[in-house]
Amino acid sequence: MNAILPPRPVRGQASDSPYWAPVLETQSREAWDAQTLALLRAHLRHAYSNSPYYRRRFDAAGLRPEDLRTLEDLRHFPTLDKAVLRERQEAVPLLGDLAAVPEEEVVYVSASSGSTGVPTVSPFTAHDFEEWIDFEARLFWASGLRPVDRYAHSLNFSLFVGGPCVLGAQKLGALSIHAGTVPSERLLTILRQFQATALWTTPSYAWYLGETAEKEGIDPRRDLAVKRIFVAGEPGGSIPETRQRIEDLWGARVYDYYGLSDVFGACAGMCEERHGLHWAEDHIHVEVLDPVTGAPVAEGERGELVLTTLRKRARPLIRFRVGDIVSFTTERCACGRTSKRLLGVHGRVDDMLIIRGVNIFPSDVEALVRKDPDFTGEYRLVVERKDHLDALTVEVEHRANSQVPLETLAERLRGHLKAVTGVGARVVVLPPDTLPRATHKAKRLDDRRGAVWTA
Repeated sequence: MNAILPPRPVRGQASDSPYWAPVLETQSREAWDAQTLALLRAHLRHAYSNSPYYRRRFDAAGLRPEDLRTLEDLRHFPTLDKAVLRERQEAVPLLGDLAAVPEEEVVYVSASSGSTGVPTVSPFTAHDFEEWIDFEARLFWASGLRPVDRYAHSLNFSLFVGGPCVLGAQKLGALSIHAGTVPSERLLTILRQFQATALWTTPSYAWYLGETAEKEGIDPRRDLAVKRIFVAGEPGGSIPETRQRIEDLWGARVYDYYGLSDVFGACAGMCEERHGLHWAEDHIHVEVLDPVTGAPVAEGERGELVLTTLRKRARPLIRFRVGDIVSFTTERCACGRTSKRLLGVHGRVDDMLIIRGVNIFPSDVEALVRKDPDFTGEYRLVVERKDHLDALTVEVEHRANSQVPLETLAERLRGHLKAVTGVGARVVVLPPDTLPRATHKAKRLDDRRGAVWTA
C-alpha cells in the first residue's frame, strides 16, 4: 500500500462560502426569468443576424427576434433536433449553417460519439469556452469540491465534450489528474498513488471499477481515498437505488451530472443536498414538453427536454429537442440555490418501450433491480414480438451468496415490476458475472423486434 500523503494545502478561492457566485445562485425566480428573457432576446437577434439557417427558418415561420416579448412567446419558434444538426453539417461543412461566427473565431470543437449517426461537431469561441469552464467550476463547488481535493478525471478526452470539464476543477484550485479512459487496473493504481479524493466517470463504470478493485483485493472504502464520485452519461446517478449501491461499494458520496455535446459538458449537477440537478439557467433556457403535443408539462411530470442556448455565440441552439425524458422543479433548494432543477432523466424518447399499451423505460426497471440485495444490480431488457404482441424479458443476476431459490427471486421481481410499472414481464435470473460489464455507457436494451412500428 502507498504511504499516506499529507493533506493537500489550501489554494485558490476561499472555501468558506457554499456558493461560487452567491448573488446569481440565490436570486429570486422573478430575477431568473427576467435575466433569461433579456439574454434570449439578444441571442435570437444574434442567431437571426449571423446564422443562414436561423434566418431562413424564422422567415419561413413569419417570425422575427422582436416577436419574443415574453418567455411564453418562444413556443411560437420552430424546434430542431439532432437530425437537423447532422443534415446542415453535411450540407455546409465543416460547422454547418447554424454556426453564427466565422470559423476563425472557433477555438475548440467537440463531437458526439456518432452512435446514432454521423458525429456532429459542436463549436466554441474563446468566450464560449471560458464561460463553460466557469460553470463547471460552479457545479464542482456546489458539489463540495474544494482546493484541498485531488480530483481524477476519468472521462474520454478524444473529442468528447466531457473531457475539458476537468478545467473547471483546476479553476477552483483542486489538484487535477487527467486520467482519461485508461484500463481499470491503471486507473486504480492512479487513484492509490495520488490518493485522489474525487473521481468523475459514468455510473456503470463506477460500479465496474469498484467490482474490479474488490476482485484485485482492493477495498475501495479502506484502501482508496475517494470521497466524492461525479457521474454522468446515464440515468443511474439520479436513481436512488443505483446511487446507494455505488456509495455502499466505495464509501463515497455520488453526485449526478447532466450534459450534452451540443451545448457544453455538464449543463446541470447536484449540490450537497443531492435533490435534483441545478441547471445552468444563465446559459440555457429549459422547456419540458409533451413529446406528442408539444405542450408544456407540469412540474414533476415527465416530458421531453427542449433546450435553448442563451450565450453560446459559435452555434446557437434554439429549441433543441434533446430526446431525453425528464422531470423538473422550480422550488428553492434546501442549499439556498434557486435555479431550476432536473429531477431525473427517466429515459429517452427512442428508448421508451410500449409494452401492450404501457410506457416503460430501462430506468424504471433499474430502480427495482438495484434495490434488491439478492441481485448483483446488473440487468438487461430483451424485447421480442410473439404472435403480434410485444413481450418483455428482464435478465438479472443473483448474488453469489444469495440463499433464495431462483424461482422465488424471479417471482418477486415479476411482482414488483407489475406493481410499479403495470407491465407483465418474464424474469430470467442468471449466475453472477453472466451479463456484460460496461466500461463506459451500459447497453441495457436488446430490442429484437425488427421493424418495431410495423403491425
